[in-house]
Amino acid sequence: MSCGTLRESSARIGFSCHAAPEPTLQRLELKVPPVVVFLVIGAAMWLVAKQVPQATVHIPRPLPVAIAFSLAAAWLGVKAILDFRRHGTTVHPHYPEKASTVVADGVYRYTRNPMYLALVVVLLAWAVRLGNLASFAGLPLFVAYMTRFQVKPEERILLSKFGAPYREYMGTVRRWI
Repeated sequence: MSCGTLRESSARIGFSCHAAPEPTLQRLELKVPPVVVFLVIGAAMWLVAKQVPQATVHIPRPLPVAIAFSLAAAWLGVKAILDFRRHGTTVHPHYPEKASTVVADGVYRYTRNPMYLALVVVLLAWAVRLGNLASFAGLPLFVAYMTRFQVKPEERILLSKFGAPYREYMGTVRRWI
């Protein structure tokens, strides 16, 4: 039976063909503040660097490189917040339903999640500063967690709230980069 047939025959009971989040994991959606996830991953990266010294690599001038990444991340994060403020919409990650508009200009022309991307770039700077290949594993862990428990739930809410304009935005601007 096709999804369309199932949807038509099950509409009365609220059946959806879209995969629903697992109930246990769903409780984590939009619950842990992104900055907490960022700090936990950053601490884990430091611990890994200390526990796996054989993964230490020489990165020429790691401090200036880390500072450059951090400055770029700060610019991106601040610009993203200012773009939201200019449009009069919320930056609070726990209440995407309070968004008042789809922001698709400024840095949002290039990424749908510039604030979260800024956190990834700071973690990249931290990994460079640590100079340990194993610590770089924190980057995909952060992206995976944020995508599953923050970004996708936000997208569901914003799609429900704004419909076609948000769907079009999703189709033209990438989630991360």
